[in-house]
Amino acid sequence: MKRLLILLLSVWSLSAQASPALPGDIIADLNALQSQLQEGALSSVVERATAQAERLASGNQSDQWASALYQQLAASALARQDQPAAAADRLAIARGLSGVDDDQATRWLREEASLRRAAGQRDQAIELLTEWLANQQDSNAVWQLTRLLAQQERWEEAANWLEQALSETAELTEAQQALTLAIYRNAGQSEQALGWLLDGLDSQSDLSDWRQAAGLAQQAGQPGVAAGLWEMAWQLGKLTEPEDRWLLIQLHLAGGTPARAAEHLEEALKEGDVVRDESNLRLLANAWQQAKDVEKALDAWQTLAQYTQTATDWRSYGQLAYAWGENKQAQQAFVRAAELGDEEAAQWLASFN
Repeated sequence: MKRLLILLLSVWSLSAQASPALPGDIIADLNALQSQLQEGALSSVVERATAQAERLASGNQSDQWASALYQQLAASALARQDQPAAAADRLAIARGLSGVDDDQATRWLREEASLRRAAGQRDQAIELLTEWLANQQDSNAVWQLTRLLAQQERWEEAANWLEQALSETAELTEAQQALTLAIYRNAGQSEQALGWLLDGLDSQSDLSDWRQAAGLAQQAGQPGVAAGLWEMAWQLGKLTEPEDRWLLIQLHLAGGTPARAAEHLEEALKEGDVVRDESNLRLLANAWQQAKDVEKALDAWQTLAQYTQTATDWRSYGQLAYAWGENKQAQQAFVRAAELGDEEAAQWLASFN
């Protein structure tokens, strides 16, 4: 987000030099708003830029070009107010105005895609990045699109873009390696995933070979790759012992795939492979929270609080629900924490009055 803000702040001065020409008073007003933006007068910038943009939007090409620049300034202010979705909406309006040339519209398209991604609007970000990459070369954008498709579980599309990403990347980062393995696995290309990871390691390999490969990945400081290898071995039926599943959970947590760790831990709890105690319930709640799965994280925190019956856990559950906009759950949790003597929870409850 910080890099995007720098881009949004810097582009207008370059954009204003493009045709059509702007009147002197408009240029002076845009410069004044940019100064206010840099000084942090964000609400004032949004209000003034919005009014000017709306006033000029129905005018001639020069007016519409000015309107677009005002929308861009409003987008910059909104982005700095941590409102990426609203900022993206402004750029969408700006690039649709007739006074905007193709090059500028393309730049705003790319910035809008980044804002949509920051706002969690993944499907819209995917659409915008796909449109942008139709005429642009950018391996970083290809990886971003590939990851977004994977996050939306659009595995076949992710696998198609992955091929381009791999062809444009000389050496993969650990995160890219883990993503590649996850896509191959979920796209039903397990054999290709195995061949890509390590020559000679396939579905017929002995368990000792899998253990060795995962161990080497851990030793190399690549827990994401180690988790992917252990996951593949588990799915192939080579790992069956409770301690193997427990290691798999730990690897996923260390490797940046907490949702998969939580799924395995839930299964282990249901099957009785791990003890249903405070430690494991807390681990489950934290894993779903790290995965940012709102419903499952809140359910897990509620289960933990009901198990421990401590004011601290009820308050933590309430704070998480409140942060995610689940006010009804938050209020119920704070009520219970307050009943258990938590003074801080009582203060939180005051915000609902």
